[in-house]
Amino acid sequence: MLHPSRRALTGADHSGDPRSEAGALTPGMGRGSGAPDLRHNEGECPTMARLVGVDLPRDKRLEIALTYIYGIGRTRAQEILQATGISGDLRVHQLSDTELVPMRDYIESTFKIEGDLRREVQADIRRKIEIGCYQGIRHRKGLPVHGQRTQTNARTRKGKKKTVAGKKKPGKK
Repeated sequence: MLHPSRRALTGADHSGDPRSEAGALTPGMGRGSGAPDLRHNEGECPTMARLVGVDLPRDKRLEIALTYIYGIGRTRAQEILQATGISGDLRVHQLSDTELVPMRDYIESTFKIEGDLRREVQADIRRKIEIGCYQGIRHRKGLPVHGQRTQTNARTRKGKKKTVAGKKKPGKK
């Protein structure tokens, strides 16, 4: 659509154009469809649900969405839902704030999650490095810690391959 000042310069008449100011399209309405935007039901919040500092994806099942919180996997998610009496088959956008409150309280009182858990894991790694145990040495060298092979693979832990000059073979004369 042309800016009003540009329209005057071009001399274009857009009075019959459905995209003109009088007949401007509103969000959620297709061209001439006249149908309202039905993506969000009445009473539902269009934003993501926020639980213990994490935005949960709106369209996922609650059991799966809870796993987006660091420290909560499938088993803990099922445990949380069972303890709070909420169905895991519900989608996140179907939850009300009154259903989120007991879930939030249960998670905060029962589990160490997100920042607290990350800090604890980092402190454990730091302690192992300081005492010089085998796992600490492996952490310091950036090698796999739990007994995985390193002759091949282990690229995630070792990083990108570094080319090392090999021994030159003696040539024939």
